[in-house]
Amino acid sequence: MIITKVIDNKAKREFLDVARIIYKNDNTWVCPLDKSIDAIFDPKQNTYYNHGIAERWLLKDESGKLIGRIAAFIDCNTAEDENQPTGGIGFFECINDKEAAFLLFDTAKAWLISQDMQAMDGPINFGETDKYWGLLVDGFMYYSYEISYNPKYYQELFESYGFKTYFKQEGFHLDVSKKLPDRFLRIAEWVAKKPGYEFKHFTWKEEEKFTKDFAEVFNIAWDSFKENFEPLKPAYIRNKLKKAKVIVEEEFVWYAYKDGRPIAIYLMFPDVNEILKYMNGKLHIWNKLKFVYLKRKKVITRARGVLMGVIPEFQNLGIESVIILKIAEVLERKTQYKEIEFSWVGDFNPKMRKIFISVGCVSVKHYITYRYLFDRNAEFKRYPIPTDNPDKKN
Repeated sequence: MIITKVIDNKAKREFLDVARIIYKNDNTWVCPLDKSIDAIFDPKQNTYYNHGIAERWLLKDESGKLIGRIAAFIDCNTAEDENQPTGGIGFFECINDKEAAFLLFDTAKAWLISQDMQAMDGPINFGETDKYWGLLVDGFMYYSYEISYNPKYYQELFESYGFKTYFKQEGFHLDVSKKLPDRFLRIAEWVAKKPGYEFKHFTWKEEEKFTKDFAEVFNIAWDSFKENFEPLKPAYIRNKLKKAKVIVEEEFVWYAYKDGRPIAIYLMFPDVNEILKYMNGKLHIWNKLKFVYLKRKKVITRARGVLMGVIPEFQNLGIESVIILKIAEVLERKTQYKEIEFSWVGDFNPKMRKIFISVGCVSVKHYITYRYLFDRNAEFKRYPIPTDNPDKKN
């Protein structure tokens, strides 16, 4: 087998093609857009290069056939926060062969060691945690855009190499045709009527105000949750929304206010995987026209809940319940939508899990984010789970 670094345009194209080879007989897999994967490894497009580095490799057999790939990266903002300096690996694809997989893992490990790392997490993304994060180990069914998906045998490849569970994740689905539980409705309606509270959805007419409010809530909510948090700028959010304007539904982005102050946000998108499955990763002019046509035909029947954030002083007051109620009311009018897939919830976040369960969501997918310590004699520590978590599992 021959492993080489991705350094030229030919290798970049082959990096994309590996996935098409691995999943060629998998009807569930949806090829992500080539340009979206390329953007992750483009310093001009991925802001994580402002405080990080990444490398990629290809694996071929003796005849030159593509059989695997892997990426390794370091986010300097978070690498030193761990018990040991920790990098990451991701975008791993490989045939069902331990020798091939171990060569890919070894190569990423050697590079990370050369960068003074002492451990690696994976599979993760060189970017936001809501994208391509964790290894799917149960629930190999249709999945939303930028959600992790992989062959079942990957779990054996990771665990045989020596990766251990760092934390577990769940993916929740909500059947929007079912009525929300009565108890939940009573709480949501009671909170919505409390003095000083307002709930509004995004509009393009007021995009400047709404993106500013989004950034304000996001930065306060996530700063309290993540060490070395890098605040989002309104201009960054505005740019992201404009790029996705063709699929953004104004009533899928919600805000909560108290006495005029933004206190909570919710972001959801139509699941474009239902269109992308016809495009094989390409976005040429014909596929652009096809995208517009299929969107107008309302072939998208699912939505993906990306994030929900409430600033700390307003958490546990039922704000989330009102936002979910507002979304449910929107979907009663937009009858093409039948289901929402909510991005993963970690086992370290029992409060969010409880919220999803309370509205009738069902846990249908399970993921693992692994960690591998380079010092095989070092003590392995799992991501801390709140002691009051009734679902704690080791």
